Amino acid sequence: MTVETIISRAVSNALKELYGIDVAPEKIVPQQTRKEFEGNLTIVVFPWLKASHKSPEVTGAEIGEWLVKNEPAVEKYNVVKGFLNLSVNPTFWLTVLHSIAEDPNYGIKAADENSDLVMVEYSSPNTNKPLHLGHVRNNLLGYSLSCILAANGHKVVKTNIVNDRGIHICKSMLAWQKWGNDVTPESSGKKGDHLIGDFYVAFDRHYREQVKELMEKENMTEDEAKANAPLMLEAREMLRKWEAGDPEVRELWKTMNGWVYDGFDETYKRLGVDFDKIYYESDTYLEGKDLVLGGIEKGIMYRKDDGSVWADLTGDGLDHKLLLRADGTSVYMTQDIGTAKLRYQDYPIDKMIYVVGNEQNYHFQVLSLLLDKLGFKWGKDLTHFSYGMVELPEGKMKSREGTVVDADDLLDKMVADAKEMSADRFADMPAEEAAEVARMVGLGALKYFLLKVDPKKNMLFNPKESIDFNGNTGPFLQYTYARIRSVLRKAGGVDMDMMPKAEPNEKESTLIQKVADFKSVVEEAGRSYSPALIANYCYDLAKEYNQFYHDYSILKEENEDVKQLRLLLSAVVARTLKAGVGLLGMEMPERM
Repeated sequence: MTVETIISRAVSNALKELYGIDVAPEKIVPQQTRKEFEGNLTIVVFPWLKASHKSPEVTGAEIGEWLVKNEPAVEKYNVVKGFLNLSVNPTFWLTVLHSIAEDPNYGIKAADENSDLVMVEYSSPNTNKPLHLGHVRNNLLGYSLSCILAANGHKVVKTNIVNDRGIHICKSMLAWQKWGNDVTPESSGKKGDHLIGDFYVAFDRHYREQVKELMEKENMTEDEAKANAPLMLEAREMLRKWEAGDPEVRELWKTMNGWVYDGFDETYKRLGVDFDKIYYESDTYLEGKDLVLGGIEKGIMYRKDDGSVWADLTGDGLDHKLLLRADGTSVYMTQDIGTAKLRYQDYPIDKMIYVVGNEQNYHFQVLSLLLDKLGFKWGKDLTHFSYGMVELPEGKMKSREGTVVDADDLLDKMVADAKEMSADRFADMPAEEAAEVARMVGLGALKYFLLKVDPKKNMLFNPKESIDFNGNTGPFLQYTYARIRSVLRKAGGVDMDMMPKAEPNEKESTLIQKVADFKSVVEEAGRSYSPALIANYCYDLAKEYNQFYHDYSILKEENEDVKQLRLLLSAVVARTLKAGVGLLGMEMPERM
């Protein structure tokens, strides 16, 4: 039981005895006392002034006196206006530390047969280009969110929808046919996703040249030129052939997509993310198409004179939404409708979460409405985990122009920078171990930097700033962990089941309280879908420990009881840090 729970129950009893009112303990939420005031936890007494018929100061004092007399966890109190600040008895913190040390999974709740099943969709790549920095943030957010939900006792299915069909795929295929000279990943020495991405860029370059020529020579408007450029007409014809099942087009599509999947798998492995189930748009779009056509019969959708199919959402405060083009080909919305149906057929989903950037907010508003109108009860309950864009100091990324920050290049750079900046730290390590630690530090720096920011916010990613062993960074957390592990090795280990005998001082009590907060932070991160809460908690914990480490001796402490207390506290901090960053997908090196 946490100290917050104990205090909440005690205050509830105090209110009943002092003022005759029944207040449920869960309605009483102790907050951490602000640093400028004495105390560990603060209770706001204003809600009970009508019952006490006394001033805030007197009411706070009466509750404080009752707690000191009746609750062993409370040592003393002070009142500042309507705020009752409580100091927890140091011997109680020993009990808290002992209970946390005995529980190797403190703060992590396991799922059981009654747990809700949550499906989390993330990544959602296109097979016409490699993963880039935007995909990296998406993957890290989705994977971390999945870990956090699992730590809150949910069953979690991690899923991916691969956009493996459509006009963008045909652009790469057409470019390979025209300028590829039968090149393959093996013959070129390139990862398959990179090779296909090169042809996507090549298509766009030639396409823009054709558009410019039509505008200059045929006096077409830009829109007319874009619609009538020969390359675009060929790409649309290829898409029609694909949807018609043309064997030659389908065979090329399978071959080129296979190259891309091999490349994706390599990048996912390096990132440390995975999936329980992968869906492909080529399998789901027909399901969506059937549902849309059925919607016409039900009067939910309508067909225009040109054959295109739309949904009228003006009654819901939106506009008219295209679902099938005039040539019968599908749009993303159609695919998402079909994918949703298949997922709910495959799994008994209680909650569906889509991890997709905030530029798609409108898309998911529409998807929710359409699924509801089509009769799927879960339509209104889907959750769009909307996150902000990530940019570099140089500005935005444009994939069709070949100016994206490639995920593989970024991972290579992060590891190389970590190796360069940490060369002196790795000097006494075997080369293989030094390379592995550099990998952990480089990827840890990337993951932490991208996840410590509120997901809803746009962010600027600075690779150099992320690899810093001081400040709010991943390497700072990793170095703190490695420092603690070094202390524990030198001490010959620590008995996690022992009950410390020494009474903790104020700094040690504060650190124990910080560790105890891990459970509530994990719960709040699960409620608010925020890996940033975990990241910044870990930073605060590491910072608190380093201040303690600087102020107090551990291995040279002459009092054996005090020494054992500090070793146990160090071990619990290390374990909590490792569990916390594990929810972010980070690894912790044993030494640095």
